[in-house]
Amino acid sequence: MSKYDNIYAIVRQIPKGRVATYGQIADLAHLYGKARLVGYALYQVDISLSDIPWHRVINAKGEISHSMQRNGTDYKQRSLLEEEGIKFSPEGKINLREYLWQPED
Repeated sequence: MSKYDNIYAIVRQIPKGRVATYGQIADLAHLYGKARLVGYALYQVDISLSDIPWHRVINAKGEISHSMQRNGTDYKQRSLLEEEGIKFSPEGKINLREYLWQPED
C-alpha cells in the first residue's frame, strides 16, 4: 500500500470535465498546507498505466503547473483536459468558477 493511496483515492473521484487544485486535494486528504506533497504524489503516477486521473489536478491559479522534470506531460495534461471539454483562456488558464469540482459531503 502506497503512502499516497489516500491522495489517489480522492483524485479518482474527480469527474470527467472537472478539475481540482493541489491544495483542495491536500485539504480533502487532511494534509492541510501540503499541496506540494499532492503534486509529488501525482508526479509518481505512471500515466500510461494508471487509472488515476492525474491530469484533472491543477494549481490554484487555474493553470497547469509546468515543470521541466515532467518530460512533456504538461502538454499531455492540457490535451486530456481539452478532450474532456475543459476550455482554456488565451493565457492558458482554466475558469475555476466553471470547472472546479465540488465534492459531495
